[in-house]
Order: sequence, then C-alpha cells, then structure tokens
Amino acid sequence: MDQDALVLIEIGALLLGIGLLGRLAARIGISPIPLILLGGLAFGEGGFFPISAGDDFIEIGAEIGVILLLVMLGLEYNAVELVGTLKTSRFAGVVDMLLNAAPGAIIGFLLGWGPVGAVALAGVTWVSSSGVVAKVLQDLGRLTNRETPVVLSVLVIEDLAMAFYLPLLTALLIGADLGAGVVSVALALASVLVILYFALRHGAMVSKLVWSKNAEVLLLSVLGLTLLVAGLAAQAQVSAAVGAFLVGIAISGPVAEHATRVLTPLRDLFASVFFLFFGLSTDPRDLVPVLIPAVILAVVTMGTKVLTGYIAARRAGIGEAGRWRAGFVLTPRGEFSIVIAGLAVGSGVDRSLAALATAYVLMTIVAGPILARIPETKGFTRWTKRRQADRRARQAAKSPS
Repeated sequence: MDQDALVLIEIGALLLGIGLLGRLAARIGISPIPLILLGGLAFGEGGFFPISAGDDFIEIGAEIGVILLLVMLGLEYNAVELVGTLKTSRFAGVVDMLLNAAPGAIIGFLLGWGPVGAVALAGVTWVSSSGVVAKVLQDLGRLTNRETPVVLSVLVIEDLAMAFYLPLLTALLIGADLGAGVVSVALALASVLVILYFALRHGAMVSKLVWSKNAEVLLLSVLGLTLLVAGLAAQAQVSAAVGAFLVGIAISGPVAEHATRVLTPLRDLFASVFFLFFGLSTDPRDLVPVLIPAVILAVVTMGTKVLTGYIAARRAGIGEAGRWRAGFVLTPRGEFSIVIAGLAVGSGVDRSLAALATAYVLMTIVAGPILARIPETKGFTRWTKRRQADRRARQAAKSPS
C-alpha cells in the first residue's frame, strides 16, 4: 500500500477511535482519558494491532496537545492572581516536594539504582501531570471552582521547580562538576524570570499583539506565539509547558475570552492525541516485571498527593469538600515523569527505571480521573458535611460562652 495513503488511513482510524471512545465515556459518565490510554496500549508497541505509519504526526500532535492544555489553563487567570496564589502556596510547594519525592527516592535506593537513579525516580513521583489535571478540571467543569487556583498554584510551583531540577539531574547524569550544574540552573532560572516579567509587566502589549476581530487571525496569532515561547523555553532547558502557561497568563480581558473560544476545539483534538500517544509508546510486556514496586509507589504517592492538595486548600481557606477535590485531582503523573525517566535511562541508569515509570504513570493517569470524581459522590459528600459539622461543633464548644 502507498505510504502516504497508509498514514492517512491510520491517523483517520485513530481519530475516529478517539471519538467513539469519547462517546462511550460520556455515556457511562467518566472522563475519556483512561479509555484513550487503554486504546493506545492496544494499538501501540506490543499491542494487538501495532501501527507505525503515523508515528511522527502523533508524536508532534502530543507535544502540541500539552502546550494547548497549559495555555488554555493560563487564559483562565491573570498575572496578579498568579503571583498572589504563588505567595500563599509556598508552604504547600515545600510539603508537595517532601511528601511526593521521598517515596520515589527510597524505592530507587532499595532497587539498587544508586543516588542518581534515586534522584530521577524522586522526580518521577513528585510532579503531577499538568496536562492531565487541566483536562480533568475541564471535563468536570471545575475551572471556576474556588479550589482550582490552589490546584493551579501547586502545578505551577512544580513546573517552575523543574527549571531547577532538570538541569541539576542532567548534570548528575553526565557527571558534570558543581560549577557546570550551577550555570545550567542559573540559565534556566533566568529564562523563567524573563518570561514571567513579560507576563506581569507587558501583558497588555501581548494582548494587543495577538488581538484581532477575525477569528482565524486570532487563532493563528495566539497559537503561533504560544508555540514560539514554548519552544524557546524548552531550548533554554525550561519546561515548554511553563512557557505556554505564562503566555496564557499574559493574555487577559476580552482577548483571553475570544482566544479561549477559538482554541477550545483545537485543544480538545490535540489533548486527545497526547493521551493516545502515551498509550501507543508503551509496550505492555515491559510492565509486568515492575508491577509490584509500581503499585506500591502509585498507592503511596496518590495518597501523599491527596494530602498535599488538602493541606494547600485548607491553608487557602477552602471548605472541606473543596480540599478533597483539590487533593484527588492532583494524583495523576504524566509528561514530566516520562521525560525524567527517559533522560535517566538514556544516560546509563538501569533500563527497568523506564518500565517502572511507565507502569506507575499509567496507573496514576488511569486512576486519577476516576479518583477526581470521588468528592462528588453522595456518600463522600455526606461524609464531608458531617466532618465540617463536627469541626464547627468542637470550635463552638471551645469558644467562651
């Protein structure tokens, strides 16, 4: 068969499959993410019907999907809100790192991967998937909830922390000396600060740059600027997701509203491609030997991530139900975890680390959207109301009459 025709057939079949899975997910009342991932496993490496002709399109589409998810999330907030939330969430960021990086580091040492492997696995378990969390928030209609800025602040702190972590990990992997590692981290930090400065000080200029009454021109301008900044951020060893998010923050007012409207269909398309790509790039046979440590890590760190979100929301004055929503929605890991594992294995760390990271991420990424719905169940709602009533009763009993 002609190669070009085969590419079109495979891509068309995959997109049609995503649409059918989305319809099935809507009918049974769940997020489509787990079904898309499982579909990717069936058609990826080692699956029932492996495909290969459309690999390049799917891989690039997946990168664009993450970028669009983050810029759309950034469009929901302005720079002042971002800075205010970051100031109030510094403690939560420290708690997040301590609770979620420690289990990965411990397992890394126990499996004999040494200090470098332990540092790499600590990063895998530390960082939530901004792309998955953003998609879940959108699917569940929570973008305007009171706890969402708290969730967002945790994600942003993690993404910004990666600007320090990734250059440091790279220096450890290649055996660079302390001076080279410090230079890499300094360059990454400087890049983040430059992007953040323009988002805070020149947001109005950015909005004017991309604004147009013509929907097509607005779409091309916002998308082009987002991809440009994301690419420059990645080139500077900063997360492309951070660059995309800050572009969204810089665009505000009516421009943000119109940009959200024209970008939404594109985001939905490429976000689905991202989750499909994740499944396609995983060989199910590699997951079997590492299932036990992956299950242990998943259970422990999903619990610690729920605790992280709960603590962050409580410090922000969010009610009981919102605290649990913030905790459960943070549980999925994703794109950063896979990138970290890939860097480690590519530099000589035991290859089983990549399989462990993949199994771990798949577990959290499938369970995460399901767990995020728990606070909305009737039984859980009744339980949180009883807890809140009991807390008020105890406070009333302690207060002087």
